[in-house]
Amino acid sequence: MIALGFEGSANKLGVGIIRHEQGRVDVLANVRDTYITPPGQGFLPRDTAQHHRDCILRVLKEAMEEANVTHEAIDVICFTKGPGMGAPLTSVAVVARTLSLLWDKPLVGVNHCVGHIEMGRHITGAVNPVVLYVSGGNTQVIAYSQQRYRIFGETLDIAIGNCLDRFARILHLSNDPSPGYNIEQYAKRGKRFVPLPYSVKGMDVSFSGILSHIEQLAKDQLPKGLITPEDLCFSLQETLFAMLVEITERAMAHVESNEVLLVGGVACNVRLQEMMAHMAMERGAIVCATDERFCIDNGIMIAHAGLLSYQTGFTTPLEESTCTQRFRTDQVHVAWRDAPSPSVSSAI
Repeated sequence: MIALGFEGSANKLGVGIIRHEQGRVDVLANVRDTYITPPGQGFLPRDTAQHHRDCILRVLKEAMEEANVTHEAIDVICFTKGPGMGAPLTSVAVVARTLSLLWDKPLVGVNHCVGHIEMGRHITGAVNPVVLYVSGGNTQVIAYSQQRYRIFGETLDIAIGNCLDRFARILHLSNDPSPGYNIEQYAKRGKRFVPLPYSVKGMDVSFSGILSHIEQLAKDQLPKGLITPEDLCFSLQETLFAMLVEITERAMAHVESNEVLLVGGVACNVRLQEMMAHMAMERGAIVCATDERFCIDNGIMIAHAGLLSYQTGFTTPLEESTCTQRFRTDQVHVAWRDAPSPSVSSAI
């Protein structure tokens, strides 16, 4: 059974093609195109949606050629229903609906967060981990129970990726390949830790006040040479990641888990992986993480989660194939988790 997946909830447009066959999962294609803005600028919904409209047919063609399949071989078309930015989501969903009608294929709307989790589980082989989902639009600590991904803790304001991206704009760092990646490179050269607010509230975290504080530090002290951009990036990473490690460890203790799975774009950060691994080692646990092919938003995770859902009998009627900017992880009925999951192809 083969699924075609479309992802376009933010500035990454992804098209993925995946096959589930006789207990195996084979990634046939995973093509992505990123909308990159000039340094100091973010990406606006209207401009991002225009980027997706401009290149989606080219990316689809590349994916079909890479997978060496025709539309007749596709069994189901999957798309990101939400959460995400409204205009980009809609621009991609229109294409998914159109192909569903043209090719007479069933349609499956997928929760973006669940897509990250399921792809991470299968790539790493994690069985029943506590999940730290960290990206530009989401920050959640999650564990599975009774066919739902339960949220144990989350951000109370902005997501960690949004915090890092906005600070990169303050420093006028390049958005290529991503502002978070460039902050990570600056942080590696940082030599001085600057104390910042540490805002953990029970199982939740707050980043907006930290961003305001470090923005003021940058404004006051960078021109005087009292501190370097590298030191500020280092201090910001250390503080934010320590907060995430704390709430993740608490969730692991509560559910008695010996696995933690890192998913989302920020999960690519090597320093976050190192800090989480140090905590896990002290608990006799392991950290499961993927590389940028699967951490960063991609179409293959949507195809995979959509196909898992489709195999339980779920489809999205055309009249219900709308998008929503707010679609919580714990709203999804995870029916497939009670069935044996297919193993990952060694070819991945």
